[in-house]
Amino acid sequence: MNAQSFDGNMKGRKVLVIDDEPDVTDLVAYNLRARGLQVETLNEPEAAIGKAHSFRPDLVILDVMMPRLSGVQICRMLRADPVFGNIPIILLTARAEENDRVRGLESGADDYVTKPFSLKELVLRVQALLRRSGHRARDDEDALLTAGPLVLDVARHLVTVGGAPVELTAIEFKLLQLLMERRGRVQTREHLLASVWEYDTEIETRTVDTHVRRLRAKLGDAAEWIETIRGTGYRFLENAARA
Repeated sequence: MNAQSFDGNMKGRKVLVIDDEPDVTDLVAYNLRARGLQVETLNEPEAAIGKAHSFRPDLVILDVMMPRLSGVQICRMLRADPVFGNIPIILLTARAEENDRVRGLESGADDYVTKPFSLKELVLRVQALLRRSGHRARDDEDALLTAGPLVLDVARHLVTVGGAPVELTAIEFKLLQLLMERRGRVQTREHLLASVWEYDTEIETRTVDTHVRRLRAKLGDAAEWIETIRGTGYRFLENAARA
């Protein structure tokens, strides 16, 4: 993969890499800068929020296991900050256990990469998330997708329930948009992975379940429009929500 692998409009996008191991941050930064991205690194996790406010990244890469402040804690802090509520976050974790990966996703992360990781894979995931977060519909930029009290405004990248805004991450927004656009049709977990995450690599379907669960929690009563098809995937209801 070379610098031309990134779309032209991704050049100059900003990535913040936080890991207590300088060797890791230096290696990741070198590979991302070689592809035209602006990269800042940080080895002191307690300074993460201040650094994020001064740098204003388009994407954050966080190590999970760090002293004094874990990547999961930082992820939650970023998600609680209105400035960073929607930016993509990737977690780096040395833990392979499923519960640890799920805990990271439930903290608000969009993706995870298990150490030792392939730099090519990490760059690919960064590319996919930046593309997704920077995407705005062209042909249907005035489109509104509605279902009862739920409204998804494509052009403004805004979701409301009963008129109240709902803060979604880039991945959650795309997941909801895709389900609403294909309402009434069953979407398999594998299809959702390919359509929403946009990279061709092995990733557990549990990732989809975690994001759907998080999305439902944010939608409140409107979550009942998303139906689970046991053993297969999910479907956005075509008619009125179930009683």
